Amino acid sequence: MKLRYFLDAIKFEHTVFALPFAYVAMVLAAGGWPGWRVVIWVTLAMVGGRTLAMSTNRLVDRAIDARNPRTAGRHLPRGLLKPLEFGAVALVSALLLLVSAWQLNPLCLKLSPLALLFLVGYHYTKYFTWTSHWILGFTDGIAAAGGWIAVREAFDLPAFLLWFTVTVWIAGFDLIYACQDVEFDRAEHLYSFPAHFGIAAALRAARVCHVLTVLALAAVGWTLALGWGYWIGWVAVVGLLIYEHSLVSPTDLSRVDIAFFNVNGYIAVVVFLSTLAGLWR
Repeated sequence: MKLRYFLDAIKFEHTVFALPFAYVAMVLAAGGWPGWRVVIWVTLAMVGGRTLAMSTNRLVDRAIDARNPRTAGRHLPRGLLKPLEFGAVALVSALLLLVSAWQLNPLCLKLSPLALLFLVGYHYTKYFTWTSHWILGFTDGIAAAGGWIAVREAFDLPAFLLWFTVTVWIAGFDLIYACQDVEFDRAEHLYSFPAHFGIAAALRAARVCHVLTVLALAAVGWTLALGWGYWIGWVAVVGLLIYEHSLVSPTDLSRVDIAFFNVNGYIAVVVFLSTLAGLWR
């Protein structure tokens, strides 16, 4: 029962957002299959990193979650799980990430403390800056850069392009998601772009982020000379992003969950599958 509560609390299924980009980076860096050893340790690093991030998020936000009608039903505010349990899982998850980085290569291990800093620290940014959406995207983008470094043990242009892609993609849909809490954020003096600039401005900023996303994906395909399969997927991503933005407007946020969860899950899978197709020339 506790395990089921915990997996639900950290939304374990949403690992689909960043994990495919780690795999994309791996197969691009290897020019194909990177080997089971790399795949297993990168997967464990991703599980550790995301579990650490979400456990920390629930701990840091437990007081404001209890006051927010949208999140008051979460497990910590309801007493279904205890802060100590989340703290213990966060610690184990951090150790899993460090061990996985150590097993991959020396550069991954050297950079792992920086990853831990962002995975834990970004949760606090909403208390002092409206750029928190981009900091979240940057933090998730570490997965893509990490996948590349796990294979190459070096930073190359495609690693930075993939990192940027994830940064602006995540920031874009987090801007949309944050529009739900504008009034609450203002009342609690929390920093978010929608609360500071308004919903209409946030949706425009999200569109800009997603235009940059498709341009960055195009740059990845061009830089690595990927085949036609990649570009079919790229067109599909453009269509999905257009659909995502058609679901919301400043006067109607009723379909935010579809835009946030469903569409972006499809985008991550499409990018991964089209990357595999693009390598098959």
